[in-house]
Amino acid sequence: MKHSVILILAIVLIARISQAQDPRTVINLNGKWDFDQTTAAFPPEKFTRTIPVPGLIHLAEPKIVEYDKFFKRPDKAEAKEQFNLYNLDYTPRYSWYRKKIFIPKELKNKEGMITIKKSQYVTQVYINGIDLGTSMACYTPIEFPVNKAIKFGSDNEILIKAGERVWLPAEAAGGTDKEKEHYLPGIWDDVLLSFTGDIRINRLLVLPSVANKKINVKTQIRSLIPAQIFYGDPMQDSVNIEVVITEKISGKSLTTAQGRFSAKRDNLSEMSLDIPFSDFKTWTPEEPFLYIATARLITGKGISDEVSHQFGMRDFTAKGKFFYLNGEKYFLRGTNITLQRFFEDPDCSNLVWDKEWVKKLLVSYPKQLNWNAMRICVGIVPDFWYDIADENGLLLQNEWLYWQNHGWDDEIRKEYTDWVWTDGSHPSIAIWDAINENTDMFIGNTLIPELKKLDPTRIWDAGYMREGLMKSDEMDEPHPYQTYIFYSQMDMKNFSYPLGNLDYKPDILQMIRNAGVPQLVNEYGWIWLWRNGLPSKLTVDTYNYYLGANSTPSQNREFQAYLLQLETEWLRSEPSIAGVLAFCYLTNNYGYTGDWFTDNIKDLKPAPALLWFVNVFAPSAVFINLTDERYVKQAIPHNPGEKLSFKLAKINDLSRNVPGKITLSILSSDGKTVSKKIIPVVLSAFDRSSLQVEMSLPTKSGGYLLLAEFLADGRKDPVVSRRFIKVGKVPEYKYFEIQPVNLK
Repeated sequence: MKHSVILILAIVLIARISQAQDPRTVINLNGKWDFDQTTAAFPPEKFTRTIPVPGLIHLAEPKIVEYDKFFKRPDKAEAKEQFNLYNLDYTPRYSWYRKKIFIPKELKNKEGMITIKKSQYVTQVYINGIDLGTSMACYTPIEFPVNKAIKFGSDNEILIKAGERVWLPAEAAGGTDKEKEHYLPGIWDDVLLSFTGDIRINRLLVLPSVANKKINVKTQIRSLIPAQIFYGDPMQDSVNIEVVITEKISGKSLTTAQGRFSAKRDNLSEMSLDIPFSDFKTWTPEEPFLYIATARLITGKGISDEVSHQFGMRDFTAKGKFFYLNGEKYFLRGTNITLQRFFEDPDCSNLVWDKEWVKKLLVSYPKQLNWNAMRICVGIVPDFWYDIADENGLLLQNEWLYWQNHGWDDEIRKEYTDWVWTDGSHPSIAIWDAINENTDMFIGNTLIPELKKLDPTRIWDAGYMREGLMKSDEMDEPHPYQTYIFYSQMDMKNFSYPLGNLDYKPDILQMIRNAGVPQLVNEYGWIWLWRNGLPSKLTVDTYNYYLGANSTPSQNREFQAYLLQLETEWLRSEPSIAGVLAFCYLTNNYGYTGDWFTDNIKDLKPAPALLWFVNVFAPSAVFINLTDERYVKQAIPHNPGEKLSFKLAKINDLSRNVPGKITLSILSSDGKTVSKKIIPVVLSAFDRSSLQVEMSLPTKSGGYLLLAEFLADGRKDPVVSRRFIKVGKVPEYKYFEIQPVNLK
C-alpha cells in the first residue's frame, strides 16, 4: 500500500511538472511529519509520534514527554512581575521532524532549494543523511541548496532538528521576553522544496511610492553556479530581469519593465529596477486594492526563475506629530497581538495556522471594532497572517522579539536585513519595530539608517530610542500605564488616579506633548484578566485595591471594561497622540497579562472589554470628561438636585466634518431615565476640542449612570460614553449596567 501511494504521488508530480510552464517548481512539504524528541543531539532510533507542519512541539501526537509542565491551568494567579528563562521546570530536548518525499527524475536538471520559512531555536537540516547546514534564525527563512543530497526519481528522507531556546547562541538576534515562561521550539511556518534554473530569485522586495508615482523593485539573486576554480573562468553571469505589474483581482496587465544586471557566481547579488506607475488605485485599510509584481529572471539558457508578490500602492509617512497615509493625515486605532506568548496557551492548539480562525481574529472583529491597525508585539507571525492583513486592510506595526537585550551586532544586522527583504512587500506592514521598551545604540544609530536605505518607504520604531538617543527619531511608542503603581508597592492609601478625567496630565502625557515626532500609544491599561475572569499575574494588586480580594469574575470584567473605556477616551482625546493601540487582543491565557476573550479561545467569545471598544474606537465620537465616582475612592458625592457642569470631548479622526446630535441622559439604578438633554453638534475635521454642558442632578440620593450618545447624521447606532456618579449619601450605591452591542 505504501509503495502504491508513493507511485501515485510520483505520477501526479510528473504530470504537474510536464504541464507546467512556470520555471519554478514548488513542492509543498506542509502536512503530517514523523516526530520525536531526544535528550542528546542524535536522531531517535525510531519515531513514535507525528506532528503537523507548520506546528510547534505541543501538536505532536501522542503528546510529548512533560507536556503538562508546558501547559498548566492554575486556579488563580500568583502576583509575579517577571521570569528567568533559565529556571527550567522541564528537561530540554532536541525535536526531530522527518518526512519522506519522492522527487521526480524530471527535476534532475534543475537546482533545488529547501525553505523553512520560520523555525525555532537553532535548526539543522539533513537530506538522505547529508548535513545541509544549521541556522540560528528563528523569524526569517532558513534555506539550503539540496542537489548534493537529492536522489532524483527516488524516495528522499528529510530530517530537521530544532533545539531549545536556552541553547540559542549568544550572537543570535532572538530576544528574551521576561513575561514568558516556556519557549516552545519547532517549525512554525511553511516548508517548501523549490526547483529553478542555476540562477534564482532569492528575495523579491516591491517598494511602491504613491508620491513619486513609481515602483522600486529590488531583487536578491542567488547564483548556484560554482565559483571560479581555474584562473580565467567566469566569476559572474549576465542576467535579465523582467517585471510585470498586474491587478490582483482582474489579472489585467498594466506595465512591464526590464533591466540587465550581473550575478556573481555561488553568491548573492542585489539588483534594483524603477518602474514608472501613474495610473493606479491606492491601498488603504478602507479599500485594500492589490497588485501583483511578477519578476522573471532570464539567462542565456532561457527563463531561470520566476517569483510573484502581491503589493499595494501605499505611502505611510510621518510629518510633525502625525502619521500620513497616501499624503493624508491618518490616526491609528487598534490593538496588539503577542503570538509568541499565545504559543504557550493551553488552548492554542493549531489555531495559529487555522486560516478561518485567523480571519475572524484579524478581519471580522477588527472591522466591527473600528480598528485599522495592530502591533504585532514581541515577535512576528506566520507569513499568511500578513497576506490576510494585505487583502483585508489592516496596518501593522511589525515588532521583532527584542525586549531584553540579546544578540551580537553582526547577527542582528544579518537577521534584521533578511527580515526587511522577506516581509517588506506587504502593504499592511507600515512600521518596522526593532525594539520593545529598551535601547540599543547599534540598532538605533547604525542598523536602522542602513535598513532605511534598503527600504525607505516605512517608518522605524526603536523602543526607548527617542529624540536625543537616536540620530533620526521617526516616532515613539509611550506606554502610559496608570495603575502600574500598585505593583511597585507604593503607598496605595495616598494614590489618586482621576480615572475618567480627560484633562489629567501626568508626566508621561507632558513628555508626549513635548515630543516632536508622532506618538503611538500601543500599551496602556494594566488591568488584565485571564479568560476565567480572574486577575493575571501582573494585576492581582490592582484588582485588590479597586474591588477587594474577593471580587467575582463578573465584577472584574465589568471594571476592566469600564477602566479601558475611560483610559482609551483619555488617550484618544489628547490632541498630540497620533494613534492608540490597546494591549492586549491575544496572548497566553495564564500569563502575566491577558486578552479580552472568555472560555476557550477557539470560539473567540468576546469579554465585555472587547465589546465596549466598539464605542471608544469609533472614528467620530463624543466622550464625557468627568472623573469616575464609582471606583475612584476619593470621589465626593454630589448634592441632590444640584447642577452638574462638565465637558464633552469631541473626537473626529476623519478629514471631513461630521454633523449629528448628542443625547445626554441620567439613568437611575433600575435603568429609568431621570434627566435628558439633546444637543446638536458638528465635529470638525480631525476634531480634538471640548464642549461645556450642564445637567440637573436627581433630587433622590443614589448611584446613577451618566450617558452621552453621539449619533452622526445618517447612522443607525450611536456612540456611547458613560460615567458612574454619586448623588447624596446612601449606605450602598447601586448602578445600572448598560450592555454593549455584541460582535458578529
